[in-house]
Amino acid sequence: MTTPPLNISVIDPVGRALDRVKLVLFQPFDLGKWFVIGFCAWLAFLGEGGGGGGGPHFNFPSGGSRHGHSARHELERAWDFIVGNLYWIIPLVVALVVLGFVLWVVFTWLSSRGRFMFLHCVALNQAQVVEPWGQYSREGNSLFLFRIVLGLISMVLILPLVVVGVVVGWRLFMAGRPTVPGILGLVAVVLSVIVLAIVFTLIEKLTKDFVVPLMYVRRRRCRECWGELLGLLRAYPGEFILWLLFQIVLGLAIGVLVLVVIVLTCCCACCLLALPYLGTVLLLPVLVFERSYSLYYLAQFGPPYDAFKVAGSPPAFGSLPSGA
Repeated sequence: MTTPPLNISVIDPVGRALDRVKLVLFQPFDLGKWFVIGFCAWLAFLGEGGGGGGGPHFNFPSGGSRHGHSARHELERAWDFIVGNLYWIIPLVVALVVLGFVLWVVFTWLSSRGRFMFLHCVALNQAQVVEPWGQYSREGNSLFLFRIVLGLISMVLILPLVVVGVVVGWRLFMAGRPTVPGILGLVAVVLSVIVLAIVFTLIEKLTKDFVVPLMYVRRRRCRECWGELLGLLRAYPGEFILWLLFQIVLGLAIGVLVLVVIVLTCCCACCLLALPYLGTVLLLPVLVFERSYSLYYLAQFGPPYDAFKVAGSPPAFGSLPSGA
């Protein structure tokens, strides 16, 4: 007897995720619960926050080629300064790189553990820190290793391209006039960086939305659950492409909603959201919705994929649904 094909929807999980937000955060409203779950969410997204301020502002006065020559002159002076002070600039750069790498490793480890803590709170509707921290330590460490390797691979592939792009752009600027080969080379480098960034971002997105829930349900390591997810991707490519497109729509809708709140509060909300921990607590409805949406979407592939039903007593490593 053949199992009927699955009816996978990107719309149905929206209503269920909204109901989950109400259940977890507002039925009843408990400020202490918000702060505990908010702490788990803060750990889960540690190091991923974007920052509210824009970059430095540069004023470019008019002046045509005169300004171009002036800018090149200033860059040459800056380069001469760097070359003349390499004895302290190199150690400083090395120290900053090492510090940045250490912080990246620590933040990645904490956020990997935090992702299971936050999922645990949402799936069980409980505000717990100590229990999920210890219960899912093996899965969190496995996710940490996967993310570190993925990050190192992305650095190895992207950083050389960035260096090449900077060198090509520098030469074009210093030459004072663009050349067709130079422009084509710079465009090729930029497009390559964009494509690689999209690929690694998608891998990270799939890991967070689906591999982590599979690890939570199966109590298996990241590599094994990625193998199962690949089976689902091969069996249901159209459904996951539609999911990805709908994620863009959801992201835009959530961004507009947050922007409206910021405008209505005269930017007071923006200042509060910029605070490291408090901002996460204020954004908790959005974060719980996003976490719940991916769980409900995955649950449509069958009971073995329903984190809400198997939370607390995960089943053995299940087989793929019919057609996988």
